[in-house]
Amino acid sequence: MGNRGMEDLIPLINKLQDAFSSIGQSCNLDLPQIAVVGGQSAGKSSVLENFVGRDFLPRGSGIVTRRPLILQLVNSKAEYAEFLHCKGRKFVDFDEVRLEIEAETDRITGSNKGISPIPINLRVYSPHVLNLTLIDLPGMTKVAVGDQPVDIEHQIRDMLLQFITKESCLILAVTPANTDLANSDALKIAKEVDPQGLRTIGVITKLDLMDEGTDARDILENKLLPLRRGYIGVVNRSQKDIDGKKDIRAALAAERKFFLSHPAYRHIAERMGTPHLQKTLNQQLTNHIRDTLPGLRNKLQSQLLSLEKEVEEYKNFRPDDPARKTKALLQMVQQFGVDFEKCIEGSGDQVDTSNLSGGAKINRIFHERFPFELVKMEFDEKELRKEISYAIKNIHGVRTGLFTPDLAFEAIVKKQIIKLKEPCLKCIDLVIQELINTVRQCTNKLGSYPRLREETERIVTTYVRERDSKTKDQVLLLIDIELSYINTNHEDFIGFAKGAKSHKKHTNQLSDSRVQVIRRGWLTINISIMKGGSKDYWFVLTAESLSWYKDEEEKEKKYMLPLDNLKLRDLEKGFMSSKHVFAIFNTEQRNVYKDLRQIELACDTQEDVDSWKASFLRAGVYPEKDQGENEDAMNPSDTVSMDPQLERQVETIRNLVDSYIGIVNKTIRDLMPKTIMHLMINSAKDFIHSELLAYLYSAGDQGSLMEESAEQAQRRDEMLKMYHALKEALVIIGDISTTTISTPMPPPVDDTWLAKEPRYPPPSSRPATSTAPPPSRPPAVRGPTPGPPPPLNPSPAFGAPPVPSRPGPPPDSSAVPLIPSRPARVPPALPPGIPR
Repeated sequence: MGNRGMEDLIPLINKLQDAFSSIGQSCNLDLPQIAVVGGQSAGKSSVLENFVGRDFLPRGSGIVTRRPLILQLVNSKAEYAEFLHCKGRKFVDFDEVRLEIEAETDRITGSNKGISPIPINLRVYSPHVLNLTLIDLPGMTKVAVGDQPVDIEHQIRDMLLQFITKESCLILAVTPANTDLANSDALKIAKEVDPQGLRTIGVITKLDLMDEGTDARDILENKLLPLRRGYIGVVNRSQKDIDGKKDIRAALAAERKFFLSHPAYRHIAERMGTPHLQKTLNQQLTNHIRDTLPGLRNKLQSQLLSLEKEVEEYKNFRPDDPARKTKALLQMVQQFGVDFEKCIEGSGDQVDTSNLSGGAKINRIFHERFPFELVKMEFDEKELRKEISYAIKNIHGVRTGLFTPDLAFEAIVKKQIIKLKEPCLKCIDLVIQELINTVRQCTNKLGSYPRLREETERIVTTYVRERDSKTKDQVLLLIDIELSYINTNHEDFIGFAKGAKSHKKHTNQLSDSRVQVIRRGWLTINISIMKGGSKDYWFVLTAESLSWYKDEEEKEKKYMLPLDNLKLRDLEKGFMSSKHVFAIFNTEQRNVYKDLRQIELACDTQEDVDSWKASFLRAGVYPEKDQGENEDAMNPSDTVSMDPQLERQVETIRNLVDSYIGIVNKTIRDLMPKTIMHLMINSAKDFIHSELLAYLYSAGDQGSLMEESAEQAQRRDEMLKMYHALKEALVIIGDISTTTISTPMPPPVDDTWLAKEPRYPPPSSRPATSTAPPPSRPPAVRGPTPGPPPPLNPSPAFGAPPVPSRPGPPPDSSAVPLIPSRPARVPPALPPGIPR
């Protein structure tokens, strides 16, 4: 063979295939190979049998090859075959090989004519073969036969593309000579995946079946439809020879005799035939492997490096070692504590950029959700004034009071303070839920040990729920402390004397600060399609108005809505919409925007909705109350006109209640996060670091805790097998010498004939004596091509008598001969370097 220093390359690739097939992994490596493609009954299987010298492939009409057959030919002194799915069994009788292929095909595809992309691996050892790896693929067809699916053509095409699209795959395009080469399915699909022709080798079969008086000389000389790697002609046994059990060696001798005796092929006989095809494929595959070897080595090394870190802990792994289990348990618990603390406190490594989690969500509960819940219980003005008037009257009884009673103030304040319990307990529940979610998230890393994960999650969750009751008790105690003593000497409290006056001053101060911007951001205004449809705008919320603009540059203002008499309303999410919606409306039943009584605003997430609501609360826009709460207030029988003195007393207590409740809310908002952090979150962190391990030891046997899951054991075994297969592959590649004698890639040829419809007649319509190119043939680049040289004495087209060689000096070697576009009496000049 031509590559003396590289004769081990093809066995090398076979070893790599075995290394990865043994572990059931492809390792995402495209190993170099040759795929045989062609139409049905083009002679693909016969070519492979000629290589082996034995009849071993299924025969019949229609589609016979229904699964890819990976055929590895190995030069050896003994002659036998082996299947990958029958490890250890050697087939000496090749009739049994055929039966095994048929049985294995039917096992996957059934007895009908269906196909499957799952390959059959067959290795043939013989002294009569050269090292070669080929893939026999199903023949391309157009029409479904029998029980075949109607899309059989597309199924076969997709299967072929799975193999030949890989850059490491050489394409052996087989076309029978008794059909028009321009309609070759094999050349067409090869052109799709290999437009430059770097990987395509043409094979012409059935040369002996061409019509009498015709030949394929121009094709085999790479003139008619040129390929970069050229064409090789072969003569297979006929069906009569196969039925008559004609020996393949005799068939090869007959093939040799055919090429030597045929007047059109005798001058290129040394470059035709099955032996030359096998030698050429061996050389080209070896060269191809050599060219792809550096990239293959780099890919192996990069995959080995990516596995190195994960495999490090598995190299000396002993599942039943008690010391290993103890060490793993300590490491897992310690890592769980570190992960939990990072989730709560925040960390710069492995930041989640898609969702809020852990401490960030708890922070949002503390400073957005909880304040929102507090303001949601904002008292209704009419209801509050009615309660104050009733309290004043009930305290005075039958007497007419001259002074504003402080007992009425305390009664109203305590009633409002009691209402704080509900949002405080709700805040604790939200934090508890987020803590449990964080624990589950952190235990995901314990998935290798299901029992350990389950026990860890149970113990920590139970502890958190125990702290839940203690935290709620403490928060309720805080509210009871607030109820126990109403501190009217608080420095922020306006006092009785300054009730009305100070409250007005406080209101004026609030109005002066309304110019500050509270929030900016994108929102969607939901409007019906008839009125323009939904649109996104850039919203700016201040203490006195809500404005929206075309974009964040805030240059083109679309509208400004004053916040007076506005309230918020929750809406259900639309059936066809993924966004969360809330609405703004006017309490006096006026249009808010254009002719709309309410504006529907949409956000991507519920968290965004809650955040915007909290911002609106800061601006003084509150959620609407349930209508049932005000029914009694609207009852005319309960509405009593107040005298001026009572009105002044109600106004004073109203201002005092507002001032004091503001102080209590401020205190509760400050103490709630501190209480939850101390009694629940920090306590949970301390428990995980100091007590979790002891609870785990007491929960059960350490051995059962550290039992691996079946999935983890399988993953470890597969990873170790892959790691060792990669190391073995790198050792195999390292042993190969890269010094070689090789032929360079042939130069490009004009293969535009594959891209457009040719205008030449089929080769079967031309007489055998004609060797000149046909009219309108695309010009071919004359140079060192893999095809043989043209005949010594070319003849003009259409059967004209031979013309002797033109006398004179040899043509200029730098000039490219031109081919006439119509028949000429004088043939074109011969290419340089061809003897006359």
